[in-house]
Amino acid sequence: MTTAVTLDVRPVAGALGAEVRGVRLGHLSEHEFAAVRTALLEHLVLFFPDQRLEPDEHIAFARWWGGELEVHPFIPKLDPEHQEIVVIDSEQGGRADVWHTDVTFRADPPICSILQMIVCPSAGGDTMWTNQYRVYESLPEPIQELCRGLTAIHSAAPFGHAEMQAEHPVVRVHPETGRRSLYVNRTFTDRIAQLDRAASDALLDYLYTFSEQPQFTCRYRWAEGTVGMWDNRVTQHYAINDYSEPRRIQRITVIGDHPEGDAPRWPTIATGGSPYTA
Repeated sequence: MTTAVTLDVRPVAGALGAEVRGVRLGHLSEHEFAAVRTALLEHLVLFFPDQRLEPDEHIAFARWWGGELEVHPFIPKLDPEHQEIVVIDSEQGGRADVWHTDVTFRADPPICSILQMIVCPSAGGDTMWTNQYRVYESLPEPIQELCRGLTAIHSAAPFGHAEMQAEHPVVRVHPETGRRSLYVNRTFTDRIAQLDRAASDALLDYLYTFSEQPQFTCRYRWAEGTVGMWDNRVTQHYAINDYSEPRRIQRITVIGDHPEGDAPRWPTIATGGSPYTA
Protein backbone atom coordinates (compact mmCIF):
# COMPACT_ATOMS: atom_id res chain seq x y z
CA MET A 1 0.00 0.00 0.00
CA THR A 2 1.42 3.39 -1.05
CA THR A 3 1.66 6.03 1.66
CA ALA A 4 1.50 9.58 0.33
CA VAL A 5 3.83 12.15 1.86
CA THR A 6 2.89 15.82 1.98
CA LEU A 7 5.77 18.26 2.27
CA ASP A 8 5.60 21.87 3.40
CA VAL A 9 6.60 23.51 0.08
CA ARG A 10 6.72 27.30 -0.11
CA PRO A 11 7.62 28.96 -3.45
CA VAL A 12 10.27 31.67 -3.19
CA ALA A 13 9.63 33.29 -6.61
CA GLY A 14 7.20 33.10 -9.51
CA ALA A 15 9.66 31.62 -11.98
CA LEU A 16 11.20 28.81 -9.91
CA GLY A 17 12.44 27.82 -6.48
CA ALA A 18 10.79 26.66 -3.24
CA GLU A 19 11.67 26.12 0.41
CA VAL A 20 10.82 22.67 1.75
CA ARG A 21 10.20 21.77 5.39
CA GLY A 22 9.00 18.66 7.17
CA VAL A 23 11.68 16.21 6.01
CA ARG A 24 15.17 15.18 7.19
CA LEU A 25 17.35 14.60 4.15
CA GLY A 26 19.80 12.42 6.05
CA HIS A 27 17.08 9.91 6.97
CA LEU A 28 14.67 9.71 4.03
CA SER A 29 12.05 7.09 3.46
CA GLU A 30 11.22 5.93 -0.06
CA HIS A 31 7.95 7.85 0.00
CA GLU A 32 9.63 11.02 1.27
CA PHE A 33 12.18 10.83 -1.53
CA ALA A 34 9.38 10.45 -4.09
CA ALA A 35 7.77 13.63 -2.73
CA VAL A 36 11.08 15.51 -2.88
CA ARG A 37 11.62 14.35 -6.47
CA THR A 38 8.16 15.55 -7.46
CA ALA A 39 8.84 18.93 -5.85
CA LEU A 40 12.16 19.27 -7.69
CA LEU A 41 10.56 18.56 -11.06
CA GLU A 42 7.94 21.22 -10.36
CA HIS A 43 10.08 23.96 -8.79
CA LEU A 44 13.55 23.14 -10.28
CA VAL A 45 15.39 24.49 -7.23
CA LEU A 46 14.68 23.40 -3.65
CA PHE A 47 15.97 24.77 -0.34
CA PHE A 48 15.87 22.76 2.91
CA PRO A 49 16.58 24.99 5.93
CA ASP A 50 18.35 23.74 9.07
CA GLN A 51 19.50 20.34 7.80
CA ARG A 52 23.17 20.37 8.91
CA LEU A 53 24.03 17.12 7.18
CA GLU A 54 27.06 15.08 8.19
CA PRO A 55 29.26 14.16 5.18
CA ASP A 56 27.97 10.58 5.05
CA GLU A 57 24.37 11.84 5.20
CA HIS A 58 25.08 14.29 2.37
CA ILE A 59 26.43 11.45 0.24
CA ALA A 60 23.54 9.15 1.17
CA PHE A 61 20.99 11.76 0.05
CA ALA A 62 22.84 12.28 -3.24
CA ARG A 63 22.79 8.54 -3.94
CA TRP A 64 18.98 8.57 -3.98
CA TRP A 65 19.14 10.34 -7.36
CA GLY A 66 20.53 7.32 -9.14
CA GLY A 67 23.51 8.71 -11.02
CA GLU A 68 27.24 8.45 -10.39
CA LEU A 69 28.58 10.92 -7.84
CA GLU A 70 31.16 13.14 -9.48
CA VAL A 71 34.72 13.39 -8.25
CA HIS A 72 35.40 16.84 -9.70
CA PRO A 73 38.76 17.01 -11.48
CA PHE A 74 39.57 20.61 -10.52
CA ILE A 75 37.86 21.63 -7.24
CA PRO A 76 39.28 20.79 -3.75
CA LYS A 77 37.66 17.86 -1.92
CA LEU A 78 36.45 17.65 1.67
CA ASP A 79 38.91 14.89 2.64
CA PRO A 80 40.30 11.61 1.24
CA GLU A 81 37.30 9.67 2.64
CA HIS A 82 34.74 11.96 0.99
CA GLN A 83 36.08 12.66 -2.49
CA GLU A 84 32.53 13.18 -3.78
CA ILE A 85 32.15 16.34 -1.68
CA VAL A 86 33.87 19.43 -3.06
CA VAL A 87 34.59 22.49 -0.94
CA ILE A 88 34.02 25.89 -2.53
CA ASP A 89 35.63 28.48 -0.27
CA SER A 90 35.55 32.22 -1.01
CA GLU A 91 38.86 32.62 0.85
CA GLN A 92 40.44 30.24 -1.68
CA GLY A 93 38.99 31.90 -4.79
CA GLY A 94 35.69 30.01 -4.84
CA ARG A 95 33.38 32.74 -6.17
CA ALA A 96 31.26 31.55 -9.11
CA ASP A 97 29.94 35.00 -10.04
CA VAL A 98 29.01 34.29 -13.63
CA TRP A 99 25.92 32.54 -15.00
CA HIS A 100 26.58 28.86 -15.62
CA THR A 101 25.27 25.31 -15.57
CA ASP A 102 27.65 22.91 -13.82
CA VAL A 103 30.29 21.04 -15.86
CA THR A 104 28.48 21.00 -19.20
CA PHE A 105 31.85 20.19 -20.78
CA ARG A 106 31.18 16.54 -19.86
CA ALA A 107 29.45 14.16 -22.26
CA ASP A 108 27.29 13.19 -19.27
CA PRO A 109 26.69 16.49 -17.45
CA PRO A 110 24.98 16.64 -14.06
CA ILE A 111 21.47 15.58 -13.25
CA CYS A 112 21.52 17.71 -10.12
CA SER A 113 23.79 19.44 -7.63
CA ILE A 114 23.30 19.33 -3.85
CA LEU A 115 24.89 22.14 -1.85
CA GLN A 116 25.14 22.67 1.90
CA MET A 117 25.99 26.12 3.29
CA ILE A 118 28.68 25.66 5.93
CA VAL A 119 29.88 29.23 6.57
CA CYS A 120 27.64 32.09 5.49
CA PRO A 121 28.38 35.85 5.43
CA SER A 122 26.20 37.95 7.72
CA ALA A 123 25.02 39.79 4.59
CA GLY A 124 25.40 39.03 0.90
CA GLY A 125 26.46 35.82 -0.80
CA ASP A 126 22.99 35.02 -2.18
CA THR A 127 22.61 32.73 -5.21
CA MET A 128 20.37 33.25 -8.24
CA TRP A 129 18.92 30.68 -10.65
CA THR A 130 17.14 30.90 -14.00
CA ASN A 131 14.30 28.73 -15.32
CA GLN A 132 15.50 27.63 -18.75
CA TYR A 133 12.08 26.19 -19.64
CA ARG A 134 10.62 29.67 -19.41
CA VAL A 135 13.58 31.16 -21.24
CA TYR A 136 13.09 28.86 -24.23
CA GLU A 137 9.31 29.23 -24.23
CA SER A 138 9.63 33.04 -24.19
CA LEU A 139 12.02 33.26 -27.15
CA PRO A 140 10.51 34.48 -30.44
CA GLU A 141 9.21 31.50 -32.39
CA PRO A 142 11.71 31.87 -35.28
CA ILE A 143 14.60 31.85 -32.76
CA GLN A 144 13.13 28.76 -31.08
CA GLU A 145 13.02 26.98 -34.42
CA LEU A 146 16.59 27.99 -35.29
CA CYS A 147 17.93 26.86 -31.91
CA ARG A 148 16.21 23.47 -32.12
CA GLY A 149 18.38 22.68 -35.15
CA LEU A 150 21.72 23.60 -33.53
CA THR A 151 24.28 22.02 -31.25
CA ALA A 152 26.94 23.71 -29.13
CA ILE A 153 30.48 22.85 -28.12
CA HIS A 154 31.10 23.14 -24.35
CA SER A 155 34.64 23.11 -22.94
CA ALA A 156 36.56 23.18 -19.65
CA ALA A 157 38.61 26.19 -20.82
CA PRO A 158 37.72 28.18 -17.64
CA PHE A 159 39.63 25.49 -15.71
CA GLY A 160 42.55 25.66 -18.16
CA HIS A 161 41.58 22.51 -20.06
CA ALA A 162 40.10 23.57 -23.39
CA GLU A 163 40.78 20.07 -24.73
CA MET A 164 37.96 18.70 -22.52
CA GLN A 165 34.91 19.19 -24.70
CA ALA A 166 31.41 17.88 -25.32
CA GLU A 167 28.73 18.68 -27.91
CA HIS A 168 25.14 19.12 -26.74
CA PRO A 169 21.87 20.31 -28.30
CA VAL A 170 21.22 24.04 -27.88
CA VAL A 171 17.64 23.08 -26.95
CA ARG A 172 17.37 19.93 -24.89
CA VAL A 173 14.36 17.81 -23.97
CA HIS A 174 14.03 17.00 -20.28
CA PRO A 175 14.09 13.20 -19.90
CA GLU A 176 11.41 13.18 -17.17
CA THR A 177 9.03 15.99 -18.14
CA GLY A 178 9.45 16.01 -21.93
CA ARG A 179 9.65 19.83 -21.92
CA ARG A 180 12.20 21.78 -23.94
CA SER A 181 14.71 24.20 -22.42
CA LEU A 182 17.60 26.35 -23.60
CA TYR A 183 20.93 24.67 -22.84
CA VAL A 184 23.82 27.09 -23.30
CA ASN A 185 25.73 29.09 -20.66
CA ARG A 186 28.35 31.84 -20.52
CA THR A 187 30.95 29.83 -18.63
CA PHE A 188 31.34 26.59 -20.56
CA THR A 189 29.63 27.06 -23.97
CA ASP A 190 32.36 27.85 -26.51
CA ARG A 191 30.50 28.06 -29.82
CA ILE A 192 27.61 26.89 -31.98
CA ALA A 193 28.86 23.96 -34.05
CA GLN A 194 26.89 24.85 -37.21
CA LEU A 195 27.90 28.55 -37.35
CA ASP A 196 31.12 30.42 -37.97
CA ARG A 197 32.67 32.19 -35.02
CA ALA A 198 31.16 35.63 -35.66
CA ALA A 199 27.62 34.32 -36.12
CA SER A 200 28.02 31.97 -33.17
CA ASP A 201 29.19 34.75 -30.86
CA ALA A 202 26.31 36.99 -31.91
CA LEU A 203 23.65 34.33 -31.35
CA LEU A 204 25.10 33.17 -28.04
CA ASP A 205 25.35 36.72 -26.73
CA TYR A 206 21.66 37.24 -27.58
CA LEU A 207 20.67 33.98 -25.86
CA TYR A 208 22.74 34.68 -22.74
CA THR A 209 21.36 38.19 -22.35
CA PHE A 210 17.80 37.02 -22.98
CA SER A 211 18.03 34.22 -20.41
CA GLU A 212 19.35 36.50 -17.65
CA GLN A 213 16.27 38.73 -17.50
CA PRO A 214 14.84 39.06 -13.95
CA GLN A 215 11.45 37.49 -14.78
CA PHE A 216 13.17 34.12 -15.31
CA THR A 217 15.03 34.12 -11.99
CA CYS A 218 14.82 33.49 -8.28
CA ARG A 219 17.25 34.73 -5.61
CA TYR A 220 17.87 32.96 -2.31
CA ARG A 221 19.32 34.21 0.97
CA TRP A 222 21.33 31.40 2.59
CA ALA A 223 21.67 30.42 6.25
CA GLU A 224 24.23 28.03 7.69
CA GLY A 225 22.96 24.45 7.62
CA THR A 226 20.63 25.02 4.66
CA VAL A 227 20.80 22.48 1.85
CA GLY A 228 19.96 23.63 -1.66
CA MET A 229 19.59 21.45 -4.74
CA TRP A 230 18.77 22.20 -8.34
CA ASP A 231 18.00 20.41 -11.58
CA ASN A 232 21.07 21.10 -13.73
CA ARG A 233 19.19 19.98 -16.84
CA VAL A 234 16.97 23.06 -16.85
CA THR A 235 18.65 25.79 -14.77
CA GLN A 236 21.59 28.15 -14.66
CA HIS A 237 22.91 29.75 -11.47
CA TYR A 238 25.02 32.69 -10.32
CA ALA A 239 26.67 33.21 -6.91
CA ILE A 240 26.51 36.94 -6.14
CA ASN A 241 29.93 38.32 -5.17
CA ASP A 242 28.87 41.14 -2.81
CA TYR A 243 30.39 40.11 0.51
CA SER A 244 33.67 40.41 2.42
CA GLU A 245 33.24 37.75 5.11
CA PRO A 246 34.06 34.06 4.51
CA ARG A 247 31.60 31.93 2.57
CA ARG A 248 32.15 28.18 2.38
CA ILE A 249 29.94 25.48 0.90
CA GLN A 250 30.13 21.73 0.44
CA ARG A 251 28.64 20.35 -2.78
CA ILE A 252 27.94 17.00 -4.38
CA THR A 253 27.11 16.67 -8.07
CA VAL A 254 25.13 13.72 -9.46
CA ILE A 255 26.16 12.92 -13.03
CA GLY A 256 25.10 10.44 -15.69
CA ASP A 257 22.67 12.35 -17.88
CA HIS A 258 23.00 12.54 -21.69
CA PRO A 259 21.31 15.65 -23.16
CA GLU A 260 18.89 14.85 -25.97
CA GLY A 261 17.26 17.16 -28.49
CA ASP A 262 16.43 17.49 -32.16
CA ALA A 263 19.05 16.36 -34.66
CA PRO A 264 21.16 19.22 -36.08
CA ARG A 265 19.71 20.58 -39.33
CA TRP A 266 22.98 21.89 -40.78
CA PRO A 267 26.55 20.52 -41.03
CA THR A 268 29.15 21.09 -38.36
CA ILE A 269 31.90 23.48 -39.43
CA ALA A 270 35.41 24.10 -38.19
CA THR A 271 36.03 27.05 -35.89
CA GLY A 272 36.31 30.21 -37.94
CA GLY A 273 35.27 28.51 -41.20
CA SER A 274 32.06 28.24 -43.15
CA PRO A 275 30.83 25.69 -45.70
CA TYR A 276 28.72 28.41 -47.33
CA THR A 277 31.63 30.44 -48.73
CA ALA A 278 34.05 29.48 -51.48
